[in-house]
Amino acid sequence: MFGIILFIMNLIIMTIVFYVAGVIVVGKRRALLSDAFVISLLGTVVGNICLLFFPTIIGLLLSLLVWLLLIRHYYETGWLGALAVAILAVIIFVVVLLLSLIHI
Repeated sequence: MFGIILFIMNLIIMTIVFYVAGVIVVGKRRALLSDAFVISLLGTVVGNICLLFFPTIIGLLLSLLVWLLLIRHYYETGWLGALAVAILAVIIFVVVLLLSLIHI
């Protein structure tokens, strides 16, 4: 039960992070909240499957490629735009994480 709750909370946070990063990088017309949700859901599931079958640097690279492909497809941007969204999403996620740790 705890794992399901953790997955849902992580999915909600990642959806918001990807939405904010997408709006900043590609604009509000192409970055929809529903797209951010799909990117978060599919990226998490497929990324974990990649890491399950390839628990090495290859799995990490495949997982990164999956995330970039999802961002590229759903936000209708190029590789550099997808990379910019991914980097900004990581930065936003780290800031949110640090703020939540300071608040506790």
